Amino acid sequence: MDTLIQQLINGLSLGSVYALVALGYTMVYGIINLLNFAHGDVYMVGAFVGYYIITNFNLGFLPTLILTMLITGILGLVIYQVAYRPLRNSTRIASLITAIGMSYLLQNGMIYIAGPQTRSFPQIINNQLYKFGAIQISTMQLLMLATTILLMIALQLIVQQTKFGKAMRAVSNDPEAAQLMGINSNQVISFTFFLGSMLAGAGGMLVGMYYNTITPTMGAGPGLKAFIAAVVGGIGSVPGAMLGGYLIGITEVMISAFGNSMIRDAVVYLILIIILLVRPSGILGKYEPEKV
Repeated sequence: MDTLIQQLINGLSLGSVYALVALGYTMVYGIINLLNFAHGDVYMVGAFVGYYIITNFNLGFLPTLILTMLITGILGLVIYQVAYRPLRNSTRIASLITAIGMSYLLQNGMIYIAGPQTRSFPQIINNQLYKFGAIQISTMQLLMLATTILLMIALQLIVQQTKFGKAMRAVSNDPEAAQLMGINSNQVISFTFFLGSMLAGAGGMLVGMYYNTITPTMGAGPGLKAFIAAVVGGIGSVPGAMLGGYLIGITEVMISAFGNSMIRDAVVYLILIIILLVRPSGILGKYEPEKV
């Protein structure tokens, strides 16, 4: 029982990161029906931004986190304005190909700037272990869980209580009607990219601190897993992205602990296939017939 609880804690820590990145996928898709496959590489950029801020300016955790989120948020705005906005009225396949191209651009751009080698992330907190019988949890795990929960609560408050949040929901429900009511859809979409990229940057920095290593290719795997989490939870649903992230994180850790770590990715993809077959809209998603 203690081992199960321990692995559950580990799974929640990993799932927190997937949830943060999945939120960016689900918000963008909910607004403009775009799968932003460059989002995982924004997560990677967040890890490197945090690394350089700590290395060059020796700031603490909170200032570094805020600056990292702001910089990656601005990066998200630039990506939208340069790569996606000109294709708003193009086919979905054009936007999808552009998203994949932007992903490779960010990845290879970071390889050119920072080099392909793995870097050791500097430690800015004292990572102690707290033991409760056979169960133990580290300071870093507590920090990841607390930071993720606070960011998710803040996102929910923004979406549900603020003027921009109401505009986001209006554009998501009916873009044409929202524009007729005077809502600037470009501003809303830009704000959505900004928010999603901020969360991805925070996730990248937290993972860098947790695993102590970062690399320019680190966004590919978690980015894909976060996309799966968004689909499983219900892409377009903020609570669904959170649920999917934690579900995928817990599943991976449980398979590694009690099964075979070599098949954990296969199990994640199997879950995706089952969800698409049984409930294509996701666990918390709503089925909407396509208009023709």
